[in-house]
Amino acid sequence: MRPAPQRIRRLPEQYFTALLARVAEHAARDGEPLVDLGRGNPDVGPPPHVAAALDEWARRADVHGYAPFAGLPELKEAIAARYRDVYGVTVDPAREIAVLPGSKTGLMEFAQVCVERGGTIVLPDPGYPDYFSAVALAGARLGTLPIAPDGTPDWEAAPPEADALYLNYPSNPAAVCAPAGVFEDAIAYAERSGALVLHDFAYGDLVFDGRRPESFLAVDGARDVGLELFSMSKTYGMAGWRLGFAVGNAELVARIEDLQNHQFAGVFMPLQRAGIAALTGPQESVEARRATYERRRNRALAALQGIEAHSEGTFFVWFRLPDGITPQRLLEEDRVAVAPGEGFGALGAGWARLSLATPDDRLDLGLERLGAAIGLHAI
Repeated sequence: MRPAPQRIRRLPEQYFTALLARVAEHAARDGEPLVDLGRGNPDVGPPPHVAAALDEWARRADVHGYAPFAGLPELKEAIAARYRDVYGVTVDPAREIAVLPGSKTGLMEFAQVCVERGGTIVLPDPGYPDYFSAVALAGARLGTLPIAPDGTPDWEAAPPEADALYLNYPSNPAAVCAPAGVFEDAIAYAERSGALVLHDFAYGDLVFDGRRPESFLAVDGARDVGLELFSMSKTYGMAGWRLGFAVGNAELVARIEDLQNHQFAGVFMPLQRAGIAALTGPQESVEARRATYERRRNRALAALQGIEAHSEGTFFVWFRLPDGITPQRLLEEDRVAVAPGEGFGALGAGWARLSLATPDDRLDLGLERLGAAIGLHAI
């Protein structure tokens, strides 16, 4: 067989596939059951009325053909209402919202509709590993934006000219919320560098300590330079359902919809109807889910007391590894898995990401082992 095309060979190793394989290998070995605190897979599913809506609509005879390629207008109106009521942002549902088969798809599509081959995409360091895949698929060059542990970007270190910039607050992996002024600074960078901006807002509703969700689009000028991705996965526990939205600049929304007209044939209509039920129905589950992760965050920070650790939002804790402690040692000797920081960028070296999307009993056991391994008091 002839070699794979360059676009396939350019792809980096898929970080989470490799991580899961390593964890599975060690879990199969003899010894105490392994505790996996590495993967961010929501353990609390959607509220019952959402599952009931999916079931009800899937039983109808008239919903199994091709869905409208651009998505149901009612679904776009529902996400527009959430942006208005929760984030203080008014958007035109017909022109400024694209329905996506999961927001991860949007990460790849944004690069394809904004950047020519050989252009520059600037990624946060540390940042979500699949951003690297978007750069590779677009045939682009990688630029980096160093991010301090408190979430502050070093704009002086970013390339002076660029085609696209990815941002992510609350941040995966660093679990920090947007510092004051960071969105305004991103718009100023876009204007002087020529970059279009994508804000990955997947964890937007999972914020702690009395914070309010902060949308990039709430800042003046944001819609002129970019988009925001909203995910149903974290807010509503619908990770496996694959439904998300690109919201913002109308021209970029139109480009994404045009690309999807060629690549996809719409999102299953009962799934869209379930999304409408989630967005327009009772919202108590959103706060309950957020509170669950904050409660778990508090236990994790208590267990890690004495070392640098961050968690202002998301369902992660980002912590600096003490000298002599590595994720591999924790996996092999202590039977607890965390996500190695270097997989999130060069500045992640010496750090690790701990997932709070873990049932309470498993989380407590993992924290006990982790605390003991790094010489702290076990919970």
